[in-house]
Amino acid sequence: MRSWTDTLRFAFQPVVNLMTGGVVALEILARPESGDVLAEARRDPELDGLLAVSALRAAVRRETLLPLHVNVFAGTLADLGGLQPLHDAVREAGRLPWEVTLDVCPPYTHVPRRALLDAVAVLRRQGFRIAADGVGDGDAPLRLLTDLAPELVKLDASLLARPAAVRAMRVLCEESGALLAVEGVETEAQCAVARAAGAQLAQGELFAPPARLPTVDVYVPPGSPGLVPPRSGPSVRQFVRPAALLPATASAGRVRALLTGSPDVSGVLLVDRDGVPVRSVHRSRFLLSMSGRYGHALYADRPAAKLGDPPRTVGVDATAWEVLDVVAVGGPNRTSDDVAVVDARGRCVGVVRLADLVRALAESRVEEAAGLNPLTRLPGSDAITAEVDRRIAAGRAFALSWLDVDRFKQVNDGAGFAAGDELIRAVGRALLQAAAGETRVGHIGGDDFLVLTDPDGLDPLAASVLDVPWSAGGRPVTLSLATVLCAPGSVPDHRRAAACLAPLKKAAKALRGASWVLGRADAPGHEIRRGTDRTTAPAG
Repeated sequence: MRSWTDTLRFAFQPVVNLMTGGVVALEILARPESGDVLAEARRDPELDGLLAVSALRAAVRRETLLPLHVNVFAGTLADLGGLQPLHDAVREAGRLPWEVTLDVCPPYTHVPRRALLDAVAVLRRQGFRIAADGVGDGDAPLRLLTDLAPELVKLDASLLARPAAVRAMRVLCEESGALLAVEGVETEAQCAVARAAGAQLAQGELFAPPARLPTVDVYVPPGSPGLVPPRSGPSVRQFVRPAALLPATASAGRVRALLTGSPDVSGVLLVDRDGVPVRSVHRSRFLLSMSGRYGHALYADRPAAKLGDPPRTVGVDATAWEVLDVVAVGGPNRTSDDVAVVDARGRCVGVVRLADLVRALAESRVEEAAGLNPLTRLPGSDAITAEVDRRIAAGRAFALSWLDVDRFKQVNDGAGFAAGDELIRAVGRALLQAAAGETRVGHIGGDDFLVLTDPDGLDPLAASVLDVPWSAGGRPVTLSLATVLCAPGSVPDHRRAAACLAPLKKAAKALRGASWVLGRADAPGHEIRRGTDRTTAPAG
């Protein structure tokens, strides 16, 4: 009698880093030649657990060094309280649990929540990483998603038709320390949306279809990186590559065999039993030592740690600039070394290469420079509106203000364009000096500025530009300020916020002197904070 294992094969699909274009892991997919073993596994936790073990062993037989993603149903974990057979299989294969991510798959309906969370806690203690799979097309409640606290959230590609939802999930991932991936990407347009919405990882036919043999030959369309936190630089998570890990006790001969058999590996990290890096072995320096006279005879059977260096490490929450700081304080002979990225427990989650960081930061500087106004060197409207959308997605209250110079054409005509330019630069400097915390200042052209701030920061900002005398070529000048307060949920995107701001700007321009009009996106009318009605004759 034939068993289900006789007709079951496995395929491998790369998980791609959208920033570096490299393959960071392989997901192992069951491909039965007949029957529907996955439907049976959904109903039978024991069978699902056996599938997970079989998937791992299939990957081991292919001798891939890449981290692995293994699928398991949420109900299986809740019923079995974990996956001890999988843990045993990982150890038997010589792999490390933290090299394996368990993709927890829906359905979640009727799965005991407490039992599932307890099982996930067991798996984490064993060293496994957790991904929430099928989000956006499944039945995962947001509360459960936050309680699971996955290291990775996988969105279905159907959600790319709603970029605001993807951006909102990116914000949630940033708050919880998770990466965001999109599955099922089939077109370059979908890839562009995923990037723009902030996804760091992706899978799909566009990059590489599932195949019987693991592959690192993928196609990644060129494009700009996704959203990154302003002023802090891109997160190191966007650059993480798989690390070549060996036990701290590994011999030099074992390290040499790994390096000579894997020409794309730039170095090996030696880790202790908990996955904490203890030594870093650089490819070129190590092989040079081994290839010298008597090198192999001297070192082959000795611990590789003797030919290694103290590891350079950064936390998963570090920025690219912080990684460069780590590289800068080391010796000049280690500038090409990989930097290990570690989690809160000190375990290695991967490495970053200096070349990836330098290339991405250089590109971001070029893009940033291209978007700056040449007169004030302030960013344009795109940077401000992107940040508005981030705050909307995060459910944060904010104030969006429009500032301009009254009768600026007359100022230019009367005082000359050079005096007008100097006035614009001075206003820009004043706004920047008053910008505290997360306030963002943009110059959208001419005499028009946009300012995004928290509602609490409005009064000092207004005072910095409205309570000081302005002049151009000796002629007194006044400014007009219009502000719309946007409570959480009051506007769906930056376009609606801008539409609410437009009539307020018109109302401010209708006032005498330095003026400030304040309105709310969710209420009609406005409040006059500064200025007087032009139809009212001045007193006295």
